[in-house]
Amino acid sequence: MWRKAFTLLQRRPFSSSPEIPTLYSFLQPSIFALKNPPSSSSSHSDLPTSPPKTLTPDHVTTLQTTLHKSLLTHNTDEAWKSFKSLTGSSVFPSKSLTNSLITHLASLGDIHNLKRAFASVVYVVEKSPELLEFETVGSVLGAMKCANTAAPAFALIQCMFKNRFFLPFSVWGSVVVEISRKNGNFAAFLRVFEENCRVALDEKMEFMKPDLAACNAALEGCCCELESVSGAEKVVETMAVLVVRPDESSFGFLAYLYALKGLGEKISELEGLMGGFGFLDKRVFRNNLINGYVKSGKLEFVSATILQGLREGDGECLYLGGETYCRVVKGFLDNGNVKELATLIIEAQKLESSTVVVDRSVGYGIVNACVGIGLSDKAHSILDEMNSQGGTLGLGVHVPILKAYCKEHRTAEATQLVMDISNSGLKLNMETYDTLIEASMSSQDFQSAFSLFRDMREARTPDLKGSYLTIMTGLMENHRPELMAAFLDEVVEDPRIEVGTHDWNSIIHAFCKAGRLEDARRTFRRMVFLQYKPNDQTYLSLISGYVSVEKYFCVLMLWHEVKRNISVDGEKGLKFDHNMVDAFLYALVKGGFFDAVMQVVEKSQEMKIFVDKWRYKQAFMETHKKLKVSKLRKRSFRKMEALVAFKNWAGLNA
Repeated sequence: MWRKAFTLLQRRPFSSSPEIPTLYSFLQPSIFALKNPPSSSSSHSDLPTSPPKTLTPDHVTTLQTTLHKSLLTHNTDEAWKSFKSLTGSSVFPSKSLTNSLITHLASLGDIHNLKRAFASVVYVVEKSPELLEFETVGSVLGAMKCANTAAPAFALIQCMFKNRFFLPFSVWGSVVVEISRKNGNFAAFLRVFEENCRVALDEKMEFMKPDLAACNAALEGCCCELESVSGAEKVVETMAVLVVRPDESSFGFLAYLYALKGLGEKISELEGLMGGFGFLDKRVFRNNLINGYVKSGKLEFVSATILQGLREGDGECLYLGGETYCRVVKGFLDNGNVKELATLIIEAQKLESSTVVVDRSVGYGIVNACVGIGLSDKAHSILDEMNSQGGTLGLGVHVPILKAYCKEHRTAEATQLVMDISNSGLKLNMETYDTLIEASMSSQDFQSAFSLFRDMREARTPDLKGSYLTIMTGLMENHRPELMAAFLDEVVEDPRIEVGTHDWNSIIHAFCKAGRLEDARRTFRRMVFLQYKPNDQTYLSLISGYVSVEKYFCVLMLWHEVKRNISVDGEKGLKFDHNMVDAFLYALVKGGFFDAVMQVVEKSQEMKIFVDKWRYKQAFMETHKKLKVSKLRKRSFRKMEALVAFKNWAGLNA
């Protein structure tokens, strides 16, 4: 069918292209001949030209044995010397040794030995090709691909054609295709491709038939590099003769070329042929068609192709590639066609189905491409132009700009854009909000983060936990407990946020660490008022804060509260452990509240909590060394008893 479709094309017989010069310059200085040959115009100046020396059978056996042992011991130079000695006398080693040497040379990964491998293969092909294994030639070509040496690879293929050493295409085809791609040398590839196809047809050799990948590479070279209609159609004809079935890429390359050349009738013919081959997916075809129109500057055809694709697909996603969108944007903007781009988005939005996800819409693709190539300001211009045309700004045109703002930490502008989006009735997804809030917190733009979170709540986003934690953690890390308290007060009654005692503890701890004890106490009272139960961490933070400013009486007040709520069974009530005992004892000793100290001691003994008395003995000596029992007896008998009890317990009376 492919062949029939192009019967109108004139059959062009392949002509033998000029042979790629044999690259003996690649071999300079001479590495093959035993002696430097005299200068000659012959293209074979690097091969042995002097009269061959006669070797005795024993000498031949010795050289072959040396060659074999040298390969086993990886003595490359000695192996090469033996090989040159043999071939210099027109004697070749055995088939296995010849192939082993060439494979060894190619495997070493350096240019010098690759030259040796190349020279050896060329020489063997010309002098004794029956010795050469196909896999050996494949290993040399593979090494050339790794070394990125294109010219020798093409010269080697031409040498094989010239000497009728027909290597299966499967051995060398894909390697040469890759080499030509890496070097952009499609012209050289096309020459060996044409010669190979001629051989396959004339000699009726099925194993020389190129595969689809190689045919597409030749087609790509003609369409995208050489931009030759006649060359491309010649490749198509060859595919038809060799019965190589095309695929979507084959049609795509032709679509690019025909769009570039403005051949509308041929494009229509291609579309019909695609249907005949059963190719219903036009994504590759459409991408290439658009790229061809962009390069030719026919921007009106770009818009028409995109809109026609939406109509044909009932408004479903076009799946244009990111590179295609970038080319479209550059093509329009280089010509100052912001207005036309805005119009294209508006018209596309009218055709797009409501089921098309945001990041698959045409608007998203265009605006995202603007942002991606560093033209954020142009993206703004497109939005402004859409507004001026009275177009509806879908979510797709906003999201890329929001992402760019996040990346650039322009969080205030991002927040304003979010407000505009919400006011227009559009709804951002949770992930976008989370990303924006995280960017705001990273930039320490806390007000933007709060505004975004309010908008998120008003948009009835079901899950607020992630963004809530991001804000609280960021404020904690930036030592802003007052903002933490205000934020928590604002959201505490929202059922979507699971506020717990630990949230209040974080704020209290931050206030205490900053020495803002009154704010910490106010937060504590607010916490209790809202019926969040303080735990051991709450009290430890408060005690630490009060001790740091020597407000020991406040610690005494905390103890009176704590002792009423201590858990006895370990399940209900407040956890009273070694850390709590230590904190209270130290603070109360420093404050001189020995009655309370002994209450803590009794409770610790009751709950079998170990207490290190030395620490509190030290605290007493630092603060109350001159305190006398006799003075306390005159003031308060109860305080005296408490002091005596403490000193007895701590071992201070001794």
